[in-house]
Amino acid sequence: MKRVLLLSTVHPSTDSRIMYKIAPSLQDYYEVFCALPGLRSGWKNKLHLINLPKFGRLLPRILFAHPVALFKCLRLRPDIVHIFVPELIPLAFLFQWAGAKVVYEVQENLFKKFAIKRYNNGPVFKWLFRFFDNLARRKFHCVFTDDAYLEEYRDLAKPFAVIHNYVSLPVMDSLAHEDAPAHRHEVFYLGVVSIERSLDTMITAMAMLKNGYPDCHLHVFGPMRVDKAELEAIAGYQEAKSNITFHGYTDQKLALRYARQCVAGIALLKPVADYPESFPTKLFEYMALQLPVVTSDFPAYRQIVDGARCGFCISPYHAEMLHEALECCITDVALRKQMGRNGRKAAEAYYNWASEEAKLLSFYDNIYNS
Repeated sequence: MKRVLLLSTVHPSTDSRIMYKIAPSLQDYYEVFCALPGLRSGWKNKLHLINLPKFGRLLPRILFAHPVALFKCLRLRPDIVHIFVPELIPLAFLFQWAGAKVVYEVQENLFKKFAIKRYNNGPVFKWLFRFFDNLARRKFHCVFTDDAYLEEYRDLAKPFAVIHNYVSLPVMDSLAHEDAPAHRHEVFYLGVVSIERSLDTMITAMAMLKNGYPDCHLHVFGPMRVDKAELEAIAGYQEAKSNITFHGYTDQKLALRYARQCVAGIALLKPVADYPESFPTKLFEYMALQLPVVTSDFPAYRQIVDGARCGFCISPYHAEMLHEALECCITDVALRKQMGRNGRKAAEAYYNWASEEAKLLSFYDNIYNS
């Protein structure tokens, strides 16, 4: 059986795309090795798991994590190496020289993201990224998680595929939505916690919502990208802080259990970087869980949410609009249930991983036989 190595020095050990979608999709056809920071090495569910050192900063990863990844993985002699971060492009060439075919997955448009990055965004980093990214375009097969990235990646030398990060319905069904009891006024957010992702708008809206529903609560799951001073400076934070729980990064399967008794899921992004044209994965996860979604009023988002009639598209800057949408989800139970059913129906028909899995397997087959 041919060997595939899924490699990242950045993604967590419970990354939903790698561990709950790509790896399970490949495991019946390839011998799959997953090398990620924090994985417990061993054999699990037909997957070979390889633990890599975990570092938050780029330089320590290059100095310490990359050599470990090379030592542990090069000797496996994989037939296909699938990398998920651009910092691994130099390592990928070593695997290629050893005979492997390389898949370079683009999960964000860094050309636009540099403007909002808090670190590793200086001229040297930009030059290095452009240099190695251009090499990867010429030498590797590319996978994109969103069609919008093709606007930037037009000069590709090898066949490529767009494999969307749609929702895995079996995973969601294991966390089947339970309708929120009438007395529960809880709201759910899953993703990076930052001002660019409307943390300020969410907090201010919760302060407003608290006036009518003192027991309302916002569950926030994801890594924090704001410091304490920034958090405390947000309008309404002092009033709402007792009604908000910051859970930090949590395994998706654990985090989504909280969503089962929430009245809505928030996916509110501001019009910066590549956000307006690339979809947040949580949008489809909320739909699959039968949660009404509250998202940004970008045309691309409206096409999905308004088309399915599964939620609200609002300005990411207007807390009052968010407050009104959340209050509607609390008070209008019939509408909330209908939006939930509509979202689930759309996820089943258009936005689920099953169709993407077929594209992934076909792409891998073409790579191996090319």
